[in-house]
Amino acid sequence: MERILIIDDEREISDVLRDYFLAEGYEVCCGYDGAEGLKMFEQFNPTLVILDIMLPYLDGIELCRIFRSKSQIPIIMLSAKTGEKDKILTLDLGADEYVEKPFSPKVLVAQVKALIRRSQQSIQKTVVEEGVLRVNYIEVNEKSRTVMIHQAVVAFSPKEYELLVFLMKNPNQVFTKDRLLDAVWGFEEYIDPNTVTVHVRKIREKIEEQPASPVYLKTVWGVGYQFCQERGSL
Repeated sequence: MERILIIDDEREISDVLRDYFLAEGYEVCCGYDGAEGLKMFEQFNPTLVILDIMLPYLDGIELCRIFRSKSQIPIIMLSAKTGEKDKILTLDLGADEYVEKPFSPKVLVAQVKALIRRSQQSIQKTVVEEGVLRVNYIEVNEKSRTVMIHQAVVAFSPKEYELLVFLMKNPNQVFTKDRLLDAVWGFEEYIDPNTVTVHVRKIREKIEEQPASPVYLKTVWGVGYQFCQERGSL
C-alpha cells in the first residue's frame, strides 16, 4: 500500500487531505511541524511527501533538502506564497511539484496519483536497465548488495541477503531446507537445517508487512519455502 506523509502546521488542511487520501485507499500519516515531520519521514517510510514550506522548528525548504538527500520519492510542496523565489528554490532542490494555497484537494489527489505512477514506472525502468531485483516494495541491488524496503535501506546479514536473492531469482518455486543449504551455505561443512528456519524468520521480519502472515516468503508445510512473486516483476 502506498504511504502518504503530509507535513503541514495547518491542521484543518492536513485533516482534510488525510480524509481524501484514506478514501482513495492510501495509508496516511500527518506531521504538524518540521521536527515532527522529519521524525515521521524516518519512521513511516512514505511513498510520497506533501510538504508545506512555512513550518515551525524546521521549514519545508530545509526538509525538502534533507528528504532529497535520503530518497528519490516524489515531493509536493505547498505554499501560501505566490512569488517565484520559493518555487524555483524548492524545484531546484528536487521537489516534483509546487502547489499554491488555496488548492483543490481533488486536484491534489490526482497529482499524487500521477506522481506515484510515474515514480513506479521509473523504478521499473531501473529494474530492467540495472539488473535490480524488485517485487512491489522490495528492491535488491546486486551491485551494491543493498536491500530497500519501501525505498529505505534495511540491513541484512550476508547469508540473509544471499538467501533472499536466491529465492527472488527463483520465484514461486518450492525449495527444501537441504536445497537452500546447498544453494546458500554449500556442503563444505555441516550446517543445522534449522539455520534456514532462523534466517527465513529474520528475513520475514524485514520484508513482510505482517511477518506472522507472510505474503512473499511463504512456508509450504512438509516441503520447504518459496518466494511468491506478486504485484511486481523481477
